[in-house]
Amino acid sequence: QVQLVESGGGLVQPGGSLRLSCTISGIIFSSDVLGWYRQAPGKERELVADITTTGRTNYADSVKGRFTISRDRAKNTLYLQMNALEPEDTAVFYCNLRRNLGSKMNHYWGQGTQVTVSS
Repeated sequence: QVQLVESGGGLVQPGGSLRLSCTISGIIFSSDVLGWYRQAPGKERELVADITTTGRTNYADSVKGRFTISRDRAKNTLYLQMNALEPEDTAVFYCNLRRNLGSKMNHYWGQGTQVTVSS
């Protein structure tokens, strides 16, 4: 019932900026956590940033001070503003909704969008 669709990826030079968007279809529960993950070649998928419905945010150490996660409730859209991009940020970025169903934790994923940081 929940669908996530990312957009905004592309090629950017080191030091540049990019904003990713994730449109969300379906009902968002108050206990849901929305986030962005990324997966670089040969590496595990890692959490970049997440945000609760109350607005509490969490960031990976590698992106603190450079990335900002936000949500537009009216538009049901999740954003990731990325500044001062580095080649090490190159990865497929995924939008994620984490939902606690009581018996288990469910993860809903978008299709992914490629971010390439290169000169």
